Amino acid sequence: MSQIPRPLGLGGRDSCEMSHVPRPLGLGWVREGLAAPRARCWRGLGIVAGMLLSIAEGRVLGCLLEKERTVPDQYPLTANTLVSACNQSTARDPLMHLAEHDVISALTTLKSDGMLRFVHPSHGRSVTRYRQVADEKLGLDKAEAAVVALLLLRGPQTAAELQARSGRMHDFASTTAVDVTLRTLAERDLVELMERQPGQKEQRWRQLLAEQAEITHIASAGGTSSGGMADRVAELEARVARLEAALADLL
Repeated sequence: MSQIPRPLGLGGRDSCEMSHVPRPLGLGWVREGLAAPRARCWRGLGIVAGMLLSIAEGRVLGCLLEKERTVPDQYPLTANTLVSACNQSTARDPLMHLAEHDVISALTTLKSDGMLRFVHPSHGRSVTRYRQVADEKLGLDKAEAAVVALLLLRGPQTAAELQARSGRMHDFASTTAVDVTLRTLAERDLVELMERQPGQKEQRWRQLLAEQAEITHIASAGGTSSGGMADRVAELEARVARLEAALADLL
């Protein structure tokens, strides 16, 4: 493979490398399976070949971006807390069953890529914690970081869905504001607008930072669901996520 210079600030490698990552099996569940080679190459902030992050690395980064904004008192996160965040049953698509060693491996890779830092025990804390610096490396403002986190955690979404689900991370004034943020990210090759799929009324956006896991929800083939219904469902999902987080803070 030819040597491709890597931009400053995205880790110490100056050429493409081949790594082995577990492939997702079934309808979105991450399980142990055969490893497949994947090129890790960059051109600026865009991706030349393969994906910058594996599915597990993308989930871990998404969780760190999310929890930094939604539960700042618990941040940086411990490995155990991060495993729970990756595998939680709400506000995630697909659902995953990552083991602690999967998360630790992802953390190690993210650190080597300059996307994460280890916070070693101090001031009464007895375990190592982890915090992301991807927003600094990629130059993401608060709105952009919220959108990237949601796309990493919940797969392709419409601008309306992103607005309804982003309240705890960033308060977008309108769907238009989300669309402006998405198009800014698209100019930097961090997201892209997908073609409209059968049964979908609106086009969806997907992130380009990590390999895309197979989503578990299936769109209605008849196309009977309206944009208003989708927005309502997204709003209810966001409320459930907020209530679950509030309950977790009390326990």
